[in-house]
Amino acid sequence: MEVFFNYNSLSFIVLCVFVLTWLIQMLYFWGLFSRLAFFNKKKYDKGQPNYEPVSVIVCAKDAYEYLIDLVPKILSQDYPEFELVIVNDCSIDETTDYLKELVRQRPDINVVSLTQSLNFFHGKKFPLSMGIKSAKYDLLLLTDADCLPDSDQWIKQMVGTYRKGTEVVLGYGPYFTRKGLLNKLIRFDTLYTAIQYLSMALAKRPYMGVGRNLSYRRDLFYKNKGFTSHYTIPSGDDDIFISQVANKHNTRVCIDPHNRVESEPKRTFSDWIHQKRRHYSTANMYKRSTNFILGTLLMSRLFYYATGITLFCLSPAFHCGNGCPVYYVAVGALMLLHGISMDWIYVKSAKQLGEKKLGLLFTPLYDIFFVIFTTLLGLRNTIAKPKRW
Repeated sequence: MEVFFNYNSLSFIVLCVFVLTWLIQMLYFWGLFSRLAFFNKKKYDKGQPNYEPVSVIVCAKDAYEYLIDLVPKILSQDYPEFELVIVNDCSIDETTDYLKELVRQRPDINVVSLTQSLNFFHGKKFPLSMGIKSAKYDLLLLTDADCLPDSDQWIKQMVGTYRKGTEVVLGYGPYFTRKGLLNKLIRFDTLYTAIQYLSMALAKRPYMGVGRNLSYRRDLFYKNKGFTSHYTIPSGDDDIFISQVANKHNTRVCIDPHNRVESEPKRTFSDWIHQKRRHYSTANMYKRSTNFILGTLLMSRLFYYATGITLFCLSPAFHCGNGCPVYYVAVGALMLLHGISMDWIYVKSAKQLGEKKLGLLFTPLYDIFFVIFTTLLGLRNTIAKPKRW
């Protein structure tokens, strides 16, 4: 049976782009993301951990309803020596009264009270800086007021990840499981982001962390002059800072299905989109190499789906001698292999991180949604006038 190629046809050009982007996607799946999916904790955690004293820092602004749950969780952690530092960031709810009573009962809790915000600092960078300055110990462990550790081993797991020369430890910060499509989208997006930054860190190219579950040394913070290089940006106390100070020698990851510090997700699409826009505003401050890797990933996903759909709409680029098209079978097989690889990587990664009830058999549908969503949001941020969040 002879096969005839029409090199001048549009479908042949589209086919070439499809195959190229398919190959790029498979390289990301099996060359990068597989590092998290098939992570071996026993091999990674070789060596004796040193459970040194640590300061747990929480910034709270009108967070009374969260602190009453979080504080007992932290104080009940199974760890030999730690202090809890709570920064009260100009709260106007019951937070101030609650913290005053808390200090009466537990004088060992370090409460830092701020009564006036600085106009040139936005977000939690100033209160976090004050918490770091007030901390007793060099080793810092950060989380947010609306978060809850899943177990009493959280501090021990994060600090136990440190080895000689380690200055940064990255953890996973998922969201609580709630009903509805929005919750699944938020949690899938969080999982996908974690697959990227944890896999990159395992590949010795760390570029971000999440403030819900992050640890680093105070000396590193001071050597970088804190957040001064990006103080005008509301976000970035975790991702921009880590992109500046983390490297292949000083960064490790804490990956365990029980090392989860969960947070309350947004309840409306508008709030979530606003949050995503704020997060994306920090991307232009990543290293060029990081933006190239992340940009190539997004563009390959976009063109993979676009060309895959287009191939089934255009006339065949090549056909059998009897006129029967054969590339539909070939393209279909490649797409099937892509979908199976994606599902496998996501399912294995979710298991590593203790993520459940996400419906990951529908991963390709999630992925298509987020390719479109991320592209449109990126375009919106590009053409929109600068906004003060």
